[in-house]
Amino acid sequence: MSTPKYDSLEIDGLKYKTQLTDKFIHRKQWEKPDPGAVITYIPGSIIDLYVKEGQEVKAGDLLCLLEAMKMHNKIQAPISGTVTKIHVNKGDKLPKDALMFEIK
Repeated sequence: MSTPKYDSLEIDGLKYKTQLTDKFIHRKQWEKPDPGAVITYIPGSIIDLYVKEGQEVKAGDLLCLLEAMKMHNKIQAPISGTVTKIHVNKGDKLPKDALMFEIK
């Protein structure tokens, strides 16, 4: 039988011995989200688009209407800037976490 491998952590000046699981070791690393990337947080269909590529928008401006579970969700610009890319069309069915707009 092999001896378990321990890792040490230091938190607030105290050292701890722990075993890291394979699931933890091979987890997906966190990436800082792009504030100008507008993604879907729920699967749905695009009902209407209110912006075009190259259009200037302010934070809070309406970009599109997403229908999900028979409810119309207003998708708003998270930041002020220019819509550089539109990845959706009216009538598209989108999964969760799909990129809809890029704003710079």
